[in-house]
Amino acid sequence: MSTTSAGEATITTGRVFSSYRFSGTHREIGEQYGEACAELIHRHLVKALHRLSFKPGIDRDEALARARYYRAYVQQHAAFFDEEIAGVASGAGISLDEAWLLQLRAEVATPVSPRQNAQDNDECTSFAVLADATSNGVPLIGQNADLPAFYSEIGVVAEIVPDDMPAILMLLPAGQVSYIGINDRGMGCFANFVTCDGWRHGVPRYLLSRLALTQETVDDAIALVRSIPRASSRNLIMMDAHGTAADLETTPYEDARLDPVDGLLAHSNHYVAESLQVEERSPEKNVANSRVRLRQMQELLANQRGSLDATRMQSILRDRSCYPDTLCRMPGDDGENDVITFASVIAELTEGRMWVAVGPPNENEYQRHAFSA
Repeated sequence: MSTTSAGEATITTGRVFSSYRFSGTHREIGEQYGEACAELIHRHLVKALHRLSFKPGIDRDEALARARYYRAYVQQHAAFFDEEIAGVASGAGISLDEAWLLQLRAEVATPVSPRQNAQDNDECTSFAVLADATSNGVPLIGQNADLPAFYSEIGVVAEIVPDDMPAILMLLPAGQVSYIGINDRGMGCFANFVTCDGWRHGVPRYLLSRLALTQETVDDAIALVRSIPRASSRNLIMMDAHGTAADLETTPYEDARLDPVDGLLAHSNHYVAESLQVEERSPEKNVANSRVRLRQMQELLANQRGSLDATRMQSILRDRSCYPDTLCRMPGDDGENDVITFASVIAELTEGRMWVAVGPPNENEYQRHAFSA
């Protein structure tokens, strides 16, 4: 594989994420998921427990005890998640606490305290492009998803078809019941890490994106996210088939909405809304990195406004021209951690399909995934 001084690579591998379809009641969906992905779920659990013991110094018993506290909040406000998580545990042959732990990577590592900052992660660059800013009238939403490198080995794409809710097409780390994706009503929700203090017990951040996808419109999704006790901070970028897009920056207690400019919207890992900038707790190094990535994404979108489609977005998400603070992260870009772009996702909302690449996306082709119906 040839590599430039900026660390750019040519596409040389044929790696793809495995894909599945799960349907029925939420318990049945969880059981199907757990059985089909048991080996990957066990690998995810081993990695998650190892990382918690290594950096925050949280042993297995303490990690599982911390995860246990969040269940009651989810049972009260979104009980279907609990049913699916119980099904995952049963299907994969792990304990219920272990299945819950997989939904709570950052919450378990962060002490619950009004004066304790969340982990200082800088993960993901997201975008939304309304129909009138594209070349073909098909709105686009997606992101480069940045996590520790091992997530590229345990990711799956799942079509989830509940009896009582919209169908979902999602990229998921194996064992998680929510991450990023779209529903069959033309709604998309993607997400970024943002750092503040005041994390608490409540509904975990990873569940917010799928919770939003139980709705048909961005406005209804925002109202739902605002109505529940959130455990942690999260940025959600959303779009619907009715022509609305918005970005919702949140803390556990507050939020701020950002709307598109000229049909374009982007976000990275720092608070942009003026009302929430006082909440920023990410180290300046990470904020600087995030600002570079946000500016690069905004400029690339603006420069190609009117000619954007899924193929153009693939090129943008492979961009490394702002190295070392690059949109497409490769191993070794940051000598202090192992975060890479483990996956890249582009959704064509009105077409009901997603293009997904194993990361880094400049090394792998995008694969088409669509609702079976």
